[in-house]
Amino acid sequence: MGRHSHRFVEEYEGLVGFGLDRKTDEHTVAYLLQKFSDDALLAVLMPRLTDEELAELFERVNRLLRRHLDEAEYHRLFLKDD
Repeated sequence: MGRHSHRFVEEYEGLVGFGLDRKTDEHTVAYLLQKFSDDALLAVLMPRLTDEELAELFERVNRLLRRHLDEAEYHRLFLKDD
């Protein structure tokens, strides 16, 4: 079994919508990100993104990781270092 998991999107049965309350917003973003990272979708989407869109997406994700994870969390949770 791989080191990555996407169980939330498979098991979540709640509302998918943004702006109702914080908990629903968190669930909606988690759902969206897991759907977005599907291999089949990315295979179609990535070649269609502009260079600017790729850079923007890369920079946004990295900025959030740096802001909200310490180095140990980054290695354990994102890089999946042993």
